[in-house]
Amino acid sequence: MAVPFRRDKISAVDTAWLRMDRPHNLMMICGVMTFREQVDFARLRRVVEERFLVFRRFRQRAVEHPGYAVWETDRHFDIDRHAVHIALPGRAGKRELQTLVSRLIATPLDPARPMWQYHLVENYRGGSALIVRIHHSYADGIALVRVMLSMTDAARDGPPAMPFNPPKRRSHADDESALAALIGPVSGVMKTAMHVGSLLVERGADLWNDPSKAVSLATQGSALTAELAKLAMMGEDSRTRFKGRLGPAKRVAWTDSLPLDEVKAVGRALGGSVNDVLLSCVAGAMRSYLRDKGDPTEGVTVRALVPVNLRPMDKAYKLGNQFGLVFLDLPIGIENPVERLYAVRANMNALKGSYQPVLALGLLAAMGSGPRMLQEALLTALARNATAVMTNVPGPQQPLYMAGAPIESLMFWVPQSGDIGIGVSIISYSGAVHFGLVSDRGLCPDPEKVIAHFPREFEKLVLTTLMAPWPSDAPLSPEAAARAVASRPSERQAAGGGARHAAKGTAKPTARRRRGTSASLARG
Repeated sequence: MAVPFRRDKISAVDTAWLRMDRPHNLMMICGVMTFREQVDFARLRRVVEERFLVFRRFRQRAVEHPGYAVWETDRHFDIDRHAVHIALPGRAGKRELQTLVSRLIATPLDPARPMWQYHLVENYRGGSALIVRIHHSYADGIALVRVMLSMTDAARDGPPAMPFNPPKRRSHADDESALAALIGPVSGVMKTAMHVGSLLVERGADLWNDPSKAVSLATQGSALTAELAKLAMMGEDSRTRFKGRLGPAKRVAWTDSLPLDEVKAVGRALGGSVNDVLLSCVAGAMRSYLRDKGDPTEGVTVRALVPVNLRPMDKAYKLGNQFGLVFLDLPIGIENPVERLYAVRANMNALKGSYQPVLALGLLAAMGSGPRMLQEALLTALARNATAVMTNVPGPQQPLYMAGAPIESLMFWVPQSGDIGIGVSIISYSGAVHFGLVSDRGLCPDPEKVIAHFPREFEKLVLTTLMAPWPSDAPLSPEAAARAVASRPSERQAAGGGARHAAKGTAKPTARRRRGTSASLARG
């Protein structure tokens, strides 16, 4: 059936992502699903046609003109260019799949076609793997995860697990109320942000045509101006081997999963969130990797750019990019796992109520609607002050099926902008948490050695929490945790023998003891 030709203007923010491609950093979101069973390619192709291509934008290619860009229907669209078979050599396992993903994540999508591809790997561990690549200009990670979930089923033969149900057309007043609720946490920044936004993009902001210009909703100009000044004066974070000149080659790796209920239990016991626990483990893993390389870690802080969703999930069907960014300091220099978690929690709490996400969205709009020279300057300024991009997505907690096959695991990576060479991804699915990392090969050629420390750091946190003496009326103190840390072997000994041997005289926990961790911590 012929598809009507359409041409739609690309929003300023989406144009910014379209322009951001560099040979050493492609603006591509890449995801991997694994299956214990063989996925039928013909059935997968039908799912793509019926549930992915229902979004008109995925039949469109991006066309740039002087001063603006448009989505234009591909008159010669051919699904066989976008849904393809791919094979791994012999009895392929995780290492071979990681090598393949590393190659694809550094391979540009064809700009003459809609920029997305599904690669079905048919011989992965006796089952299958599905690699999905989509250019960031089409949508942000939150929207694309939601799109992918709309393609899944709750059982082998349906029904759909999370179908999109776009709401009926609503009035302008309804849209205004919804947007006001969305911007509520930062509702004090309207008038000055309009000033800042107009100065940056050299024209007034039309919020209703382009919600990315939410920065123009400011009323408390002093707060926004202070935030802008803070970003402008922010110094670089610590110089580590994770920063440097980038090349085109990338490496990806991901861990086996952690039980989500145990992560929640540790968070409750220490008065932190799941996010606090996971980010402190990320900081610990990066610290351990640097120490393994003989690098100093005392006083080292790595700053990460963390995306913040700025739209309700029921609007994800509109695609596009509607997220802001915050700069989060990760205290790599802290050895004590409990103290490190408290430091991460404090850094996260300091960002609550921050105008950084809205301001970052306004800066992205400035990049997309201003001259390329302005975009280069802003991008360089943003990227200079960070080492990594870090994304944490809460996924579905029930098992899902794709094209009739049960999904075993999910992982994804978002691109790094400018000269940032490290990307950290965390996603939860079906009661488990997965951690992945993409790195520039020249900076970190062995990301699998970084992620190997992630579950070990979680074990250190669990064991330290369980071993430390707990006061009856207060949370565990870093000092008590430090004494517990001191009673264990050194980091290098723990790393060599595994964190599960961290306590002196403690045997490696059995699966039965591991299952009891959540209950023990919950009892405190």
